[in-house]
Amino acid sequence: MKQTFFEHHLNHTGREDMIKITSFLKEDLRISGIRDGIAVIHSPHTTAGITVNENADPDVVHDMLFGLDKVYPLHDKNYRHAEGNSNAHLKTSTVGPSQTIIISDGKPVLGIWQDIYFCEFDGPRNRRFYIKIVEC
Repeated sequence: MKQTFFEHHLNHTGREDMIKITSFLKEDLRISGIRDGIAVIHSPHTTAGITVNENADPDVVHDMLFGLDKVYPLHDKNYRHAEGNSNAHLKTSTVGPSQTIIISDGKPVLGIWQDIYFCEFDGPRNRRFYIKIVEC
């Protein structure tokens, strides 16, 4: 069973964003030569996550961030975490730190309107994420 591991870096200057990272997976698949299997895309950060969502309308990213802000506002007098980023921790737990994608014929199995996104909830920061591809 062939396995391949990749580390990627992102430098983001805004406080929040959803950054398309599907192209990183496609390039890693090309390099690995793996045709069938699974890929796990993982963020090791407690204030940044990974999700799959629509890629066709940029308003979806806006609406996702807006909706998460409504549920988890930046400032709330009941937050106790001293760093002032409790909302980012909550958003990351909601979105999750990882996604698993099926690989078939050397391509990620995604819907026509789907992309993989790195979700920054506490920028600006230098971030990294990992992609592990397992052949099966």
